[in-house]
Amino acid sequence: MFEDSTFESTGKIHTRSTRWMLATFALNGSILAAMILIPLIYPAAIPRFNPITLIEAPTTPPEAPKPVHVPAGAVMVRPTFDPNELTAPSKIPKIIVAPTVPDVLVPTDGLDNSARNGSNSLDNVFGPVKHPVVLVKKPQGPTAVPSVLMEGLLLRKVIPVYSPIAKASGTQGTVVLQATISKAGMIENLRVVSGSPLLAQSALDAVAQWRYRPYLLNGEPIEVETTVNVVFKLN
Repeated sequence: MFEDSTFESTGKIHTRSTRWMLATFALNGSILAAMILIPLIYPAAIPRFNPITLIEAPTTPPEAPKPVHVPAGAVMVRPTFDPNELTAPSKIPKIIVAPTVPDVLVPTDGLDNSARNGSNSLDNVFGPVKHPVVLVKKPQGPTAVPSVLMEGLLLRKVIPVYSPIAKASGTQGTVVLQATISKAGMIENLRVVSGSPLLAQSALDAVAQWRYRPYLLNGEPIEVETTVNVVFKLN
């Protein structure tokens, strides 16, 4: 072979390189085919690997709850309902009363000396307790109420009369009046806030005859300060 590749030969030297190459290729191909087909035909021949086991670090145990100090003589009362569960009321009330917030809290008279000396402090929370008396502070002077709310309490409304001068000059617009309504619903202290002077007197004369239902606060009539808008418009 070496002689054929380096020197010019006349064909007298014969080699078996082609046959050996084909034989080697056939042998290697058969080995490779066997390695591929055997696992497919016999899956049990494939070696099995053990699964990987993950090891977790141990968690820190939670701290034990601290004991609650219960004073001597305390009575343990279980709640009547569970705050974590929603329960339907046993009876639906027919009338719902809105709670009122007291203005002033005044303690009752006749407290014993132990309460005045501070025995009902945080050191003795289970001592005798006196409930305070709720006093509602009455308003000082008239209470300001929007005009829209007072329109619903109007009983009698007198329409103002156009004055000849305002009608001849074509004056129109709105006259705003400030008024105090008494406990009986009468108009008091009526004065002009804004508006045309040609229309103000007619508005004063008409509104002075208006009547309202008394405005109630905690079930009692009170004086009210409000505004009245009188609209003048030519037809």
